[in-house]
Amino acid sequence: MELKVGQKAPDFSLSDQNGAKHSLVDYKGKWILLYFYPKDNTPGCTQEACAIRDSYPDFEKLGITVFGVSTDSVASHEKFASKFGLPFILLSDNEKEVIGKYDIWRFKRISFLIDPEGNIAKIYPKVKPAEHAQEVLHDLKELMN
Repeated sequence: MELKVGQKAPDFSLSDQNGAKHSLVDYKGKWILLYFYPKDNTPGCTQEACAIRDSYPDFEKLGITVFGVSTDSVASHEKFASKFGLPFILLSDNEKEVIGKYDIWRFKRISFLIDPEGNIAKIYPKVKPAEHAQEVLHDLKELMN
């Protein structure tokens, strides 16, 4: 079942790069960027993560929580976050729980912007790694007004 804008975002509970658990329901009342990427330490994924890192102060100013999700292990995420100084949460979906809930079996770069009520506000089906952070920030400013 393909997710659509306006639909409730499926909840999940996954461990981050430090082993802490995060569930979507814990962030009710906040905007969330949930971005899926294929693999830690690959050129496109590193470019996307670093672009979000470089724009992270703007995400913080707007009160946005950023979750990066891939099937890599918690240990891999920890190394990736440490190597590139990533200030946001990387979630390990090695059981493909969230990939299934978000119906992205042919794993690709896709993002979901989730509003404070927990609904999908925008879907980015074809992410360009270098431009994605600025695209999301632009859309968020429009959606928040």
